[in-house]
Parts: sequence; C-alpha cells; structure tokens
Amino acid sequence: MKLYITPGSPYARMARVVIQEKSLEDRVEIIQAKTRTENSPYYDINPSGRVPFLLLDDGRNFEESSLICRYLDSLDGNPTLESAPDAPEWELPRLESMARSMLDGISLWSREYTYRPAEIRSDFFIGHETARAIRMLDAFDREIDNPVLTGPLNMAQVTLACTLHGRDELADGFEWRGERPKLAAWIDRIGERPSFASTKPPPRKPH
Repeated sequence: MKLYITPGSPYARMARVVIQEKSLEDRVEIIQAKTRTENSPYYDINPSGRVPFLLLDDGRNFEESSLICRYLDSLDGNPTLESAPDAPEWELPRLESMARSMLDGISLWSREYTYRPAEIRSDFFIGHETARAIRMLDAFDREIDNPVLTGPLNMAQVTLACTLHGRDELADGFEWRGERPKLAAWIDRIGERPSFASTKPPPRKPH
C-alpha cells in the first residue's frame, strides 16, 4: 500500500500516527505528494489533489482521513481506535466530531494566512475563525478529563492531538497554551508518544 501525504497536513498526520500505532510500517509506503502545483503528477494518481490518499495493492483507493484511519485500524483484525470502553455510549464520536470541527476551522484559518497576501486577507473571516478557535479550545480545556481523552488511544485523541501538537501558535500571533493549562499538559503528554513525536509538523513560517 502507498499513503500519499504532505508533512504539514494534520489530516495526513492522523493516518501516519495510526500506521505507527498499529505497527504497519512494513505494509504502507509513505510518499510525499506534490500538491497545489499546476500539472503535478500526483493529480494523475488522485484527481482531487488532496491528502491523505491511500492506494491499495489491488488498485482501490481511499480518500479522507477518518476513512483511511478506520481502514488501517482494521487491518490486524483487532480495531481499537473507535472504542472507549470506560466512557458512556456516544462519547467517543461526540468528542471526535468536536475535534474534527476545530481542526477544520483552524485549517481554513491557516490557509487564509498561507495562501493569501496580507493586503487581500479577509478581516471578517479571520475574526470569525479566531473566535471559533477560542471557543473550541476552551471547550476542550473543560473536557480534557473525560474518560474518552484519558483512556487508551482512540480517534478522538488522535484528531485532537494532530490539531494542536507542535502548533503552539495556530496563526500569526495566536498562542493558545497560556490560558489553557489542562489542555496544554494533555498535549504535552500525548506528544511524548513516538507516533506523535516522529510526525511533528514543520515549524510554521510567519506571514
């Protein structure tokens, strides 16, 4: 199998973390895709140009990080990342969807800085996404003792950690850790796992 990624993508990072957590390094080749480039050869492999993208040995493929992670988790016949035995029913998907919502908003916010020159950035859009990020960060600081987040590794934890670990500054001048010590401590602990430490994103370039 081949997994196409970019080093800075938190969505691709989820799949990379699962590969390590499930000891699939010998079964999945990780390839850096060339995205956001006109006529990239990657578009012949994946017409959408997005990452992650998993190409199976039989030619089938999967796009979208949550689907890829579920598939990788199932390969050993013992899927573990979609369960939280000590938590009430529906708590894991509830928190996973919260983390995914925060990640999606932060990703849109980051693209505004990365791909738009300062003179044409939308102050309204940046303000909207800044406020959303603050609300979601505060919500997770309150939720961080939830059994879903303190028990064995699962996809809610993977999604939240890939959103925040290695990204102390989510946008230019926006540092999230100082007012959220519980969330910051949780990120530090999970970041010590080899699967997260070895997939830490490259530093953000100021814009």
